[in-house]
Amino acid sequence: MNEISVDSELNELRSNWTASEIEGILSSPLIDLIYRAQTIHRKYHPGGKVQLSSLLSIKTGGCKEDCKYCSQSAFHAKKTGLKFEPLMDVDLVLEKAREAKDAGASRFCMGAAWREIKEGKDFDAVLDMIRGVKKLEMDACVTLGMVNSDQAARLADAGLDYYNHNLDTSPEFYSEVITTRSYEDRLDTLSEVREAGISVCSGGIVGMGESLHDRARMLQILANMSPHPQSVPINALVPIEGTPLGHLEPVDPMEIVRMIATARIVLPTSDVRLSAGRHNMSREVQMFCLMAGANSIFYGERLLTTGNTQTNADMQLITDAGLSVE
Repeated sequence: MNEISVDSELNELRSNWTASEIEGILSSPLIDLIYRAQTIHRKYHPGGKVQLSSLLSIKTGGCKEDCKYCSQSAFHAKKTGLKFEPLMDVDLVLEKAREAKDAGASRFCMGAAWREIKEGKDFDAVLDMIRGVKKLEMDACVTLGMVNSDQAARLADAGLDYYNHNLDTSPEFYSEVITTRSYEDRLDTLSEVREAGISVCSGGIVGMGESLHDRARMLQILANMSPHPQSVPINALVPIEGTPLGHLEPVDPMEIVRMIATARIVLPTSDVRLSAGRHNMSREVQMFCLMAGANSIFYGERLLTTGNTQTNADMQLITDAGLSVE
């Protein structure tokens, strides 16, 4: 077994990682990788707390993007059978937020299947949703597609805490998954959000046919942002029948463990969230993920249009791991 020294990296936050460095971490012996990640995790996230986020689809389907993994794309609607649902009423969304808070969630995430935000009554309604969530004393997070500087400023004025806009994968593999939006478009949105003073939530999806190098490149881009994204969701592809990636076999869950551990090493202060695909993982794999540095999970029995683990099982998992809810 290789001897690992973590003393130097415990006191250093870096934004100059190379892809080869990160690829080496990803492919290191699993027991060494988890030890290294756990050591860093304890340094930057003492106390054994897990943050719970609840996610609600506030507008479903009809998206003009062609993301090959997504059932909400208008390009795949005929094959997936997903029905379009317009933007939910503000009061109904806030009722769902209250339910999420009562169940233990501290962050409420609202997702709308838009390519980009359009000015008008729908955007105004989303701003009202954000204000309402903040009145419940919860963190508010939205994912609404691309934004410009004026829109980001309005979201910030409404009290938005986090804006989610995932990179999904590496720049090199990106066009294999999405062709209707460029990688630079995604980076520009993250820049606008950051400039507005909103915390960045950005991660990716594992299991879309990408290489180990692609995974390392995605983490490199996130880790070389300054400051680092405050929240980094790691998703396992959930193959959905009717989408172009619906035929793929689910990724080996231990690959998610490796991604979480590596994210923890290169993004020491970020919340690393175990996200989509968790309902396909055993309790033991989820324990490994928590041990490897995940300190946030999506909480609730549905993630936009895919399933998730039951809330009572999540609470038992956290307790059995010797952790507690943030």
